[in-house]
Amino acid sequence: MNRILNRRSFLMGAAGLAGCAHGRPRLNVYNWSNYVAPDTIANFEAEFGVHVRYATYESNEEMLAKVLSGNSGWDVVFPTHNRIPPMRQYGLLAPLDHARLPNLPNLEPRFQSPPWDPHLDHSVPYMWGATGIAYNRSVEPAPAAWADLWSARLKGRITMLDDPEEVLGACLLKLRLSYNSTDNASLRRAEREAIAQKSLLRAYLNAEFRDQLVAGDILVAHSWATTAQQAIDAAPQLGFAYPAEGFPLYGDNAVVLRESRRAELAHAFINYLLRAPVAAAIVETSRTATANGAAQALLPDALRRNTTLFPSAETLARGQWIATMPGATQRLRDRIWTEIKSA
Repeated sequence: MNRILNRRSFLMGAAGLAGCAHGRPRLNVYNWSNYVAPDTIANFEAEFGVHVRYATYESNEEMLAKVLSGNSGWDVVFPTHNRIPPMRQYGLLAPLDHARLPNLPNLEPRFQSPPWDPHLDHSVPYMWGATGIAYNRSVEPAPAAWADLWSARLKGRITMLDDPEEVLGACLLKLRLSYNSTDNASLRRAEREAIAQKSLLRAYLNAEFRDQLVAGDILVAHSWATTAQQAIDAAPQLGFAYPAEGFPLYGDNAVVLRESRRAELAHAFINYLLRAPVAAAIVETSRTATANGAAQALLPDALRRNTTLFPSAETLARGQWIATMPGATQRLRDRIWTEIKSA
């Protein structure tokens, strides 16, 4: 065991020595796509005299496949809130030094003590959002419930997210069950719903459905609110609905990986993202819902009143924070997803 730890320390130390570009310190950041403004990274590099190696992913699974080794080379990543507890359990996260994060008070009060990390020991809320239905307004009546995604009139013009958690969750909600169900019988009922829907679908897609929706190739899409808003900005004939049966809420968080040899620079980057003007600029260009309350105050009125990104309290009351699944339940859900995809 000591030999393994020593070898890991040696490899990470070597990576740290190699982690410079043209004599500048380097920070490695792995984030969701469309989660920074066009100049966010360049401005940080110029101000701090560093080089940022920046790459993006489209799912938590894609990110976790890289970082689970503990020797991925990444310093800062942005897991969804329900991935925080298992990442902490597996020793993947470095504790945060709040003294290096003086902009933490900029967070909206509800995100200063979130249920997944009440003291912000390992994570800083970055963006939050929900999942619902993006649609072309030519569809009448407009979809307003998950059940509407099983309508034969839309055959071949519907996409669902390529995400097992989201698809099973939508099926559970259609059945008026909890999005976070751990009951085997309920999950098998949800599987049958998903398989019954497959003949109606164009595909399971994540970011790719946005352009298809804008072009009119599809009419209805299972969609994250932020992706829907990006599509609506490009095509005003589109709309978005928070389904009547309820919907999931998620929060994406900035974390420093325990493997990182650049803790000081990683904290500086997270603190930079917490600056109100920086966070507000990201919202304006990426159409995301920030956890930064100070940034929200800087947004144009029309954006602050945008009900796709910032739904009313009445609408939010129908939302459910996505839970971390017990190991046995997660394995069953993974098996069900494989069965759905192969059906």
